[in-house]
Amino acid sequence: MNKPVTRRETLAIGATLAGGALLIGCSPADMLSVGASTKVGAFGPFIRIAPDGAVTVISKHIEFGQGNHAGLAAIVAEELDADWDKVRVEQAPANAKLYGNKLMGGTQGTGGSSAIPSSWDQLRQAGAAARAMFVEAAAKRWGVPAGEVTVANGVVAHASGKQASFGELVEDAAKIAPPQAPKLKDTKAFTLIGTPRVRRKDSLAKSTGTARYTQDVRLPDMLTAMVAHPPRFGATVKSFDAAAARKVPGVVEVYKIPTGVAVVANSTWAAKQGRDALKVEWDEAKAEKRGSAALLQQFKDLASGKAQPEGKVKWQAFESRGDAGAAAGGTAALEAAYDFPYLAHATMEPMDCVAIVKGNQARLIFGSQTQTLDQLNTAKIVGNLPGAIQIETLPAGGSFGRRANFQSDYVAECVHIAKKVGKGRPVKLVWTREDDMRAGYYRPLVHHTVRVTVDADGYPATWRHRIVTQSIMKGAPPGAPGGKIDMTAVEGAAGSPYLKATPVVDAQLLTPDAGVPVLWWRSVGATHTAYVMEHTIDQLARRAGKDPVEYRRALYRKAGANRHLAVLDLAAEKAGWGSPTPAGWTRGVAVHESFGSVVAQVAEVKLENGVPRVGRVVTAIDCGIAIAPDQIAAQMEGGTCYGLSAALFGEITLTDGQVDQANFDTYRVLRNSEAPTVETYIVPSANPPSGVGEPGTPVIGPAVANALLTLTGQPTYAQPFVKA
Repeated sequence: MNKPVTRRETLAIGATLAGGALLIGCSPADMLSVGASTKVGAFGPFIRIAPDGAVTVISKHIEFGQGNHAGLAAIVAEELDADWDKVRVEQAPANAKLYGNKLMGGTQGTGGSSAIPSSWDQLRQAGAAARAMFVEAAAKRWGVPAGEVTVANGVVAHASGKQASFGELVEDAAKIAPPQAPKLKDTKAFTLIGTPRVRRKDSLAKSTGTARYTQDVRLPDMLTAMVAHPPRFGATVKSFDAAAARKVPGVVEVYKIPTGVAVVANSTWAAKQGRDALKVEWDEAKAEKRGSAALLQQFKDLASGKAQPEGKVKWQAFESRGDAGAAAGGTAALEAAYDFPYLAHATMEPMDCVAIVKGNQARLIFGSQTQTLDQLNTAKIVGNLPGAIQIETLPAGGSFGRRANFQSDYVAECVHIAKKVGKGRPVKLVWTREDDMRAGYYRPLVHHTVRVTVDADGYPATWRHRIVTQSIMKGAPPGAPGGKIDMTAVEGAAGSPYLKATPVVDAQLLTPDAGVPVLWWRSVGATHTAYVMEHTIDQLARRAGKDPVEYRRALYRKAGANRHLAVLDLAAEKAGWGSPTPAGWTRGVAVHESFGSVVAQVAEVKLENGVPRVGRVVTAIDCGIAIAPDQIAAQMEGGTCYGLSAALFGEITLTDGQVDQANFDTYRVLRNSEAPTVETYIVPSANPPSGVGEPGTPVIGPAVANALLTLTGQPTYAQPFVKA
């Protein structure tokens, strides 16, 4: 933590923090990693091999429950032909140049179900290169052609009977220059990928409690901090009285920071008691004082034309085909409006971070989801290079997007506090569940209106679509992925096969401002677009007197959506679509593409005391090459339960600008006893892997709504289905 800063590095950090000005010969990753001092071994940044032959795969992606470490390790092990039992995974340090995510603009981070897709080619090449180095080392040692040397389960061998383990050859292999374009296996020759052998490497540590999370961090002389946040978003500290807080035993000091007032103490309990004793007066001149009901009404008025957008906010087309005027005319077969509430991420582990700041040096220890953003925001606070900010990434108890935001909100809080404490004394910031629920961020409030006319056969002829919601991408730093339109708000509707099959389309987005902080939430825009598209299609099928599965098949054929057709056929077959259901039960179907994967679900649903009960969910997924089938099934199960929980119960409401919910007693989540049985079937594919962590979440809501439509004949136009 005492590396001197050179003049060149000072220029680089100035350009980076000023907004990414281009330095000749420097890529963004170069600039973002200036100041880093990561050592790379002989086998490259992703592989380390010990003298005993054990293989360590260095993962640039955080593990927060999704299980990606198993798949990432399997990619390397397959090409390396390593002994799977001797493969372990270690978290990479923060270094965008070495560990940047190509699907996230070259920054280091995990999100968008990109861990496996972004690493597929990269890790295959790393594994194949290391294998070639061992082959060459063995060939030289034995005096045989490299083409005659084989590798299997970490053992290098020759037909003559000579063989050696990785451990026996590692010194010689480390001296071989890695090939720049190693030969990759034919996917048909895989022996590990796609088999039940690919299972999590962290299950034992998590089951025994030896896995180290942020709350487990104990450092000498460490302090614990809690922050008093304003009751309304946008408010700031006007004044505070810390006299009573300082009298609490264990409280060390109280500080004003940009987001509130921090109490620093010798223990979590003392910090909380000290915070409770604070007296804070808030300046609410710029605070958001509207409730969620008022915000929703504003969105409805904007969508209907009763109100006009203010300022620079304008309607933006995200899909347009044919005469837009025709989409507003004719006799509509269906006119519908859909409402979706704010949603909390509700991670099992609330936000937390450990920071050590000494001068302009900073070290962070926590579950960092976007290391590069956290480095940038920390660098701004301490006045150093982003690459010089050290981050030890720990596993985290869930995220669903919450741990990654442009401001690094809770991370910045911890750094501000540690900077005030000074002298390199460690500070652990702890958010309570109530902080986590009330201090932001949320899945945005969303309103859709849809107007569809149909042709003589009952299929869409014109489709008019309006979406009103806050923009997640507003306030993104220069260079962040985006464009003229916030695609996170329309993904799943834009490019839908239903719109492709419709001759006339007029689809537009409006993103008015509101003071409630919003963020991506597991499956992002698909959380609402999948519901609208799929529930609308079921209603159209019903009005046309057609079976919902057959209706979709016709549209998919018209749109050339072969992957959609394949998952639909597989799910319908496995669910026994069209066969009788037990008394009181019925089936609903939904299909959606997100993060490169296509998922179809058939849900079996009944009503118990007026509340939907989901029993069996049959899932079919096309996610390219299935690296870890067991983990894919687990993700479909978890994603389904997460999406079902939101559809049935999830809702954050505000009254006069203050969040009403505080914990799981008021923010209802799915119970274990309410979880359905989820069956997962994977469509065989030779395509590169695509996303798995999020595509299972958005499909269950509309599948259940479509089952309810069959049961009751009534559409469901708002979530949650069950009001608190």
